[in-house]
Amino acid sequence: MKIAILGAGAWGTAIGISLAARHEVTLWVRDAAQFAAIRSARCNERYLPGFALPDNLVVESDFAAAANGCALALVAVPAGGLRETLRRLKTERCAAPVVWLCKGFEKQHARLPHEICAEELGAGMRCGVLSGPSFAEEVARGLPTAVTLASSDAGFARAAAQQLHSTTLRIYSSDDVVGVEVAGAVKNVMAIAAGICDGLSLGLNARAALITRGLAEITRLGVSLGGRPETFMGLAGVGDLILTCTGDLSRNRRVGLKLAQGVPLADILAGLGHTAEGVYSAREVARLATELKIEMPITHAVCRVLDDHAAAGAAVRDLLQREPKAEY
Repeated sequence: MKIAILGAGAWGTAIGISLAARHEVTLWVRDAAQFAAIRSARCNERYLPGFALPDNLVVESDFAAAANGCALALVAVPAGGLRETLRRLKTERCAAPVVWLCKGFEKQHARLPHEICAEELGAGMRCGVLSGPSFAEEVARGLPTAVTLASSDAGFARAAAQQLHSTTLRIYSSDDVVGVEVAGAVKNVMAIAAGICDGLSLGLNARAALITRGLAEITRLGVSLGGRPETFMGLAGVGDLILTCTGDLSRNRRVGLKLAQGVPLADILAGLGHTAEGVYSAREVARLATELKIEMPITHAVCRVLDDHAAAGAAVRDLLQREPKAEY
């Protein structure tokens, strides 16, 4: 299958390395300087250093050349760049199905990726989301990984999952697009909270409690938006949540660790070098929770630290002082 991967960040590069073993893959690089560097070194030193690109993986700077003629377009840009990329696909009249790899809400509008796709490409477009517990470095290394490909077209989800599936990159299909997208977006917010928890040395008991109550928040929001409860118990839900809240490769967790140390957010993001989607999704999640009258105290506590410059320790104390209540 001819696959265009649109976006050469860590995840786009890693999945390109993985899929090149059995597909004809083109990796589109937007930035001209980055394209020149990758083409010269045959390695994405900026976002995924230390991993050589396979000889048969084509690196392309021309969007039209990358997209035209592909049988599947994998959009691997951050959530904030999804709309622009879909518009470019429409301009190029690319009729290939689209699968996005980003996890987050669109800023200011709180749109989920499938809503953006419907607005830009039309409701009848064959499309879906690929999400789950998947650090880019481990995928590039060929370590076992399992993720979910969800589409409202269950037949497309099964067919695309089968095409991309391998012994090391196991892909399960689902038709719960909303559930998979909400889980992927909100777990990043919870990972910031987990980083704060660990950065304040609150202990493993506290981290386990935070992850569990964070899952409750994710599920409440996801079900209210149309997701199914069982999705949040699967790979895209609890699986991705555990990985992102505990793994040292998690960018969002690293943000939380630095916030716990009192480092200003602007300095954290400048030093990160990658997008930490939870920073941008937290505001949209909190706004949705308020509009829908959904209780999401961990999310609001993260927003206090991010937006109101509240001390991490004070935000934690406020959470701990909440009145006791029934778990369910």
